[in-house]
Formats: sequence, C-alpha cells, structure tokens
Amino acid sequence: MAWNEPGKNDNDPWKNKGGRDQGPPDLDELLKDLGNKFGGIFGGNKPGKSGGGKSFSSFGAGIIIAIAVVVWAVGGFYTIKEAERGVVLQFGEFNGLVEPGIHWQPTFVQKVIPVDVQTTRNLPASGFMLTEDENVVRVEMQVQYRIVDARNYLFSVTNADGSLEHAFDSAIRYVVGHSKMDEVLTSGREQVRQSVWAELEKVIDAYNMGLLISDVNFKDARPPEQVKDAFDDAIAAKEDEERFVLEAEAYALSVEPEARGRAKRLEQDAIAYKQQIVLAAEGEVAKFEKLLPEYKSAPEVTRQRLYLTTMEKVYSNTSKVMVDVDGGNNMMYLPLDKIMQQQPQRNYSSATQLSPLQQNPLQRSKNSTVNSSSNRTDRFNKGGN
Repeated sequence: MAWNEPGKNDNDPWKNKGGRDQGPPDLDELLKDLGNKFGGIFGGNKPGKSGGGKSFSSFGAGIIIAIAVVVWAVGGFYTIKEAERGVVLQFGEFNGLVEPGIHWQPTFVQKVIPVDVQTTRNLPASGFMLTEDENVVRVEMQVQYRIVDARNYLFSVTNADGSLEHAFDSAIRYVVGHSKMDEVLTSGREQVRQSVWAELEKVIDAYNMGLLISDVNFKDARPPEQVKDAFDDAIAAKEDEERFVLEAEAYALSVEPEARGRAKRLEQDAIAYKQQIVLAAEGEVAKFEKLLPEYKSAPEVTRQRLYLTTMEKVYSNTSKVMVDVDGGNNMMYLPLDKIMQQQPQRNYSSATQLSPLQQNPLQRSKNSTVNSSSNRTDRFNKGGN
C-alpha cells in the first residue's frame, strides 16, 4: 500500500482531507486540540462538546496568572548582610540605599546590588621605577582601603578597584621619581610611604570613588640584581654609622652627668675653701685686735707668752729627744715621742715592768753607768781599729 494513498490510508499526521497535500494544520486548531485535552485532565467538558475549550481557557489562564503572581511576590524577598549596604536600582536608575536586614523588592522593577562596606581590602603594587638621581629600584607597596559610599563606588567610575590600582601605581612612581635612591632604600622609607599616601588621597578625591584609604605599607625596596651586592654594603655601612652615632650619644649621656657632678663638687669645694680662709683670716684679725691692747700695756709679758705659745705649737708636731750629759762622756738618750706612743700599751702590761723614767734614782744611775761604760768601750774599740 502506498503512503497516503487516497481512500486507503486515514493515518495522515496532518489530517489532510480528500487526499490532497494542504500543508500543516492551522495554529488555532492545534491550540484548540491542546485545550480540549487539558480540559479533560482538569475535569472540564469532554472534547467535542460545545463551549468546553472556551471555559478551560479562562480557568487555566487564571490559575497560571495566580501562580505567576505568587512566584513574583515570593521571589521579591532578599536579605542584606550586616557588613553590606544595598544599592536599589529602579528600571536601571539609582533609587536609594537599604540597611542590613530582610527586604522586599518588586521583581523586574527594582534590582538590589549588595556592597560590602566593612571589609578592609588589600591592593598590591610593584615594579621597577626611576629615581631622581637616575637610578632604578624595584618598589613593592600595598594599600589597604574600604568602601564608605556604596553609590559612588558603583557609579562614580566604571571600575573603582581598577581606578584605585592605576592611581596607586601613579602615586608610587611620582613619589619615587622625586626621591633619591638612598632615601628609598634606607633612611627615607617612612617619608616615601607618607608621601605616597598623601599623593594617592589627592588623586582619588577628585574622582569621588567612595573609598577610604586605611593604610599604605612599604613592603620592600631593592636595587637591581646586578648592583645588589654593592648596595647591600652601602646599607650595612649606613647602619654601622647609625649604630656608632647612637653609641657615641649614649656614651656622652653617661659621661656628661659625671663630669658635671665633678665640676659642681669642685666648685662647692672651692667655695667652702674660700669661706674657710676668709673666716680664718677674720679670726686672726680679731685675735690680733684683742691682743694689741695687751701688748701695749705689757710688751715683755705678752712677747714671752707669744713665744711660749708658738714653741708649744711647733714642738707638738715634731719628734722630741732628751739628752742628759753627766759632765763626762756619759750621755742618756730618751726618745720621748716613742715612749709616749708606747705608753698606752705599757698600761696593760705587768706592774713590775717600769719605764726608765719610773725607775728609782739608784737604778737609773746604775743604767747610766752601764751605758757610759758601754759607750766608752765602743769608742775604744773604734779608736783601736
């Protein structure tokens, strides 16, 4: 049997009548057939009965619309986190900001973009840069920032993070280009960091990007590898110089107070000596003024008293020796100064041990005779020799 032979095959998928090729069926008829089938499923009129398709279309459309409204309403709820702020757009235009919490928006009418305004972000920058003295250094820095205005962050510039990156790189190159290499590598690092911070803030303020610079960190600065060893030696020498200066300052701080103390003590000693001499001189003058009337009244007595007083002072500070010559060559030698020094020790000795002065005259005479004979024997022996 041939396919679609007239009068013999009723299984034509396009339901062509009369066996003629009339093309695809009408779209309205296809939708009507689908409506009849779904109407049977939802309990509507049976297919083929009059008015069934029209009633199902109204009922099904209402259900679909109701479901769509519920989905649209439920889908409008959203949550803004504690660290975020929501930027509301209505038909693509800025409409306001929302605080953290649960909110609702009409879907397809408004759009909310959450922006983190509490997290601190890091942005590194590095590269080889030319200094003022025409040297090349590699500088690595890092900027820390956070968002303070969500609207300006999103709409003031196309890409706030990218703009900040370009501005940061430009600020570093500007500051390094106006600094000497030694300053960047050694002593001027803090000044370079502060200058880069100030220059970066000046650049981004003009764009009003809604960003706040928290800190700028100077991570590293080093010369090219070809001259790294020479600069390491220079840096070490600079550090040694600073260390020596600090040690010298510490030594000066330790020595200077001692020198000032000694100078102050010498000054006080000089003042005390001056006062002592002045008072002694005033005492001598007062003493002389009191002695002068007595000398005028009795010159001989006063002169003799002054002489005795003077001799007493002189002999009190000298060693004294008493010599007794008994008319011949006999001589008795008494070292009175040593006797006086030994006198306190002899007070603790036995009472039978007497000094030559404490012996009786007979004993002293015997000792004198023995000493005289001994002296004569010595002189005789010397003369015989």
